[in-house]
Amino acid sequence: MADTETLEDLVRRVDPDRWLATRFIADSAARADVIALYGLNYELARVAGGVSNALMGEIRLTWWREAMEEIAAGKPPRKHPNVEALAVSGFDANALAVLAEARFSDLDEGPLKDEAAVLAYIDGTAGALAVLAARRLDPDTDPHTVKGAARAWGLAGLWRLKQAGRSRLPHDWTQADVRRRVETQLRAARAELRRLPVAAFPAVAPAALARVYTSGREIGELEKKARLTFASATGQV
Repeated sequence: MADTETLEDLVRRVDPDRWLATRFIADSAARADVIALYGLNYELARVAGGVSNALMGEIRLTWWREAMEEIAAGKPPRKHPNVEALAVSGFDANALAVLAEARFSDLDEGPLKDEAAVLAYIDGTAGALAVLAARRLDPDTDPHTVKGAARAWGLAGLWRLKQAGRSRLPHDWTQADVRRRVETQLRAARAELRRLPVAAFPAVAPAALARVYTSGREIGELEKKARLTFASATGQV
């Protein structure tokens, strides 16, 4: 993060799809908190790809986990823009520490072994992130209402990582396998999202792009905006 770059700028640059979804958050304070959450997610997700060995990754993730634990304990936040923003946010810092803990599995060598392991990983990362964001937007959100959408988005994310040469998917999973599983989760999401409060929908809106990302074709900015706008208007992905 450059000295002159704000958290808003950072998330727009490194996580543009989630950033676009935050444009549908009406409350400015809630939107700022969710931006800070996505900034934390970026910091955690990039650790594994930015270190030369697992020990260095453990040190960095421990720094973030302890920073969140210190906030939970009422201590002054560490001098980092993202930590300081989260310290004054509406999030439970203990839950943020758990989010950091889940990322230690990124340091494991080799792919996840099977579908159960893949879904458990997604539930602890993209799924936990979606729950935190949704509950910040509407505290009455039932975590189960975002499960399918978060899994579809998480599967698409893992497929994109594989294309970038950092696969965590099982060796024998093809693009067709991932697409089939994304469709399964999107079908589950259609039923679940009927019970999701309208205000919380931006937390799962990026899942509207999951099908395209696993199709093998490119998607432009105008199509992204159109898909996210339609999803937000209908409450479906």
